[in-house]
Amino acid sequence: MDQVRLLVIGGDAAGMSAASQARKRRSREDLEILAFERGAYTSYSACGIPYWIGGLVPGPSALVARDPSTFRRDGIEVRTGHTVTGIDLAARTVTVRSPSSTFTEGFDELVYATGATPIRPPWAETSAQGVFGVQTLGDGAAVDAWLSADPRPETAVVIGAGYIGVEMAEALQRRGLRVALIEKAPQPMSTVDPDMGALVADSIRKMGIDLRTGVTVSGLETAQGRIRAVVTDSGTLPADVVVLGLGVRPNAALASDAGIPLGATGALATDLRQRVRGVEGVWAAGDCTEVLNRVSGRPVHVPLGTHANKQGRVAGINIGGGYATFPGIVGTGITKICDLEVARTGLSTRESTAAGFRCVSASVESTNRAGYFPGAVPMTVKVIAEQDTGLLLGAQIVGRTEAAKRIDAFAVAVWNGMTVTEMTALDLGYAPPYAPVWDPVLIAARKAHDAL
Repeated sequence: MDQVRLLVIGGDAAGMSAASQARKRRSREDLEILAFERGAYTSYSACGIPYWIGGLVPGPSALVARDPSTFRRDGIEVRTGHTVTGIDLAARTVTVRSPSSTFTEGFDELVYATGATPIRPPWAETSAQGVFGVQTLGDGAAVDAWLSADPRPETAVVIGAGYIGVEMAEALQRRGLRVALIEKAPQPMSTVDPDMGALVADSIRKMGIDLRTGVTVSGLETAQGRIRAVVTDSGTLPADVVVLGLGVRPNAALASDAGIPLGATGALATDLRQRVRGVEGVWAAGDCTEVLNRVSGRPVHVPLGTHANKQGRVAGINIGGGYATFPGIVGTGITKICDLEVARTGLSTRESTAAGFRCVSASVESTNRAGYFPGAVPMTVKVIAEQDTGLLLGAQIVGRTEAAKRIDAFAVAVWNGMTVTEMTALDLGYAPPYAPVWDPVLIAARKAHDAL
């Protein structure tokens, strides 16, 4: 049997998971694997960058799970600093730009795992120093170097109060900077409902971060090649460093240029085995793909490392001759800013309505432990259910210690199509150091049941 060549575009979670799983199932004589990564690192945790910047973890080596030399020992050739600039499906080749040349490489099977690209509006395009996105370890290294250089920055503006924005606001505050956090929407963390977002906003302001919602950025002011201020519709904010946290879009331009079809979200559409629909021998995984939301039944683009690793694993198993599927997501997300924890799963109220559900919601205030036990702190839990059936559609949690991971119980319930009535009888763990006798999960489910 002739040797098959697998070519992987993208050396992070999805791409290298696919390569590793394929290698486990097929020998070097049977399968050659070549991976191209435009950056300097492979298989790293971009989610850990804010904690590196904030001094909570060392970096960047602490964030790298497996480096290129490890992959090479396992029979996976990885070339960092190499950017794939074109795909020719008819010829089964890719064009690659290296630091010294441009060349082509052939493939039999192709894994497209290019990730996502940070959104950067026209007003953010500047040659001045001090303006950063936070997407790769290289980005993190640039921010860290800027914060450590003389003159030391004193003021920071973070634009966008989603996951990366709130995490970077905390990191910069931990580094001793005065931080302003700007959000165009009426609330931070727009993935949760407005009432829960209001709790987040109140807590952020109490932490000493200057949160400004409903504010639109129109430009940047620079002087002597450095950032000096951020111009908004409600005034100008001084800034020695600016971090853009405006979200990402799927990095699908290379695929589109090659004639690979995109889905409704602008990301690559795959089947359950991660095969690109309508293109023989091409697989896709990670932040460049769209996934099925199991609650709404609609395709969505949700760039998370958890999904990327799972999708890459599925692709690799199938390429290696096994059988695996990625059945979709339920939209679980979790983050923290200082001591505040925020989590969600399933659909929000707005998303439920948009998906055609008639829904009811219920919110409760409880504590993470028995109220009399040391360390008990409050949390708010919100549950959204379908009005006619009681089907659990989603849940949200805002609290402090030991609050957010309770979202996992809701995530399992949403995944398995449980009703809030069924949830009220769940046999959850109880002891005073861990929960009240009625866990907040059960209280919220019971209140949602009553609301039906």
